[in-house]
Amino acid sequence: MKKLFSLFACVLFAVTFWAATVEAKAPKKAGGTAVVVNIDISSQTMMVKVNGFPYARWKVSTARAGYYTPRGSYSVKRMARVYFSRKYDNSPMPNSIFFHGGYAIHGSNYVKSLGRPASHGCVRLHPSNAAKLYSLVQKYGAGRTRITLTN
Repeated sequence: MKKLFSLFACVLFAVTFWAATVEAKAPKKAGGTAVVVNIDISSQTMMVKVNGFPYARWKVSTARAGYYTPRGSYSVKRMARVYFSRKYDNSPMPNSIFFHGGYAIHGSNYVKSLGRPASHGCVRLHPSNAAKLYSLVQKYGAGRTRITLTN
């Protein structure tokens, strides 16, 4: 019985060691991109896909004349459920998802401006849509979210 137990212990150790070695050598997968946010500046719209399926299409406001919204593809840098702009008179920026320096996607009370350029450069959303997007990014992870801005 003692020999059987020793043999079992050796096999268990070998299997555990082998599994740990294989896992260490395997490429770390983040699970792929789960949340895809595409912002079309020319149409002032945002398309959101989750796991490849259409989730939402929302009106946005990007930079008005004299200001700039960056173009390109970005990852989420940081998030803040409650945030106030230090640069623009402590303006509220609820459900902020920062993607490039001080640029963020966030909620705005200026809902009448949605669908046309009106911001200082951030991407403004209806507050309820900003909350939905924020929750999606939290649920699936900032590392699995991609934000792309095009003309």
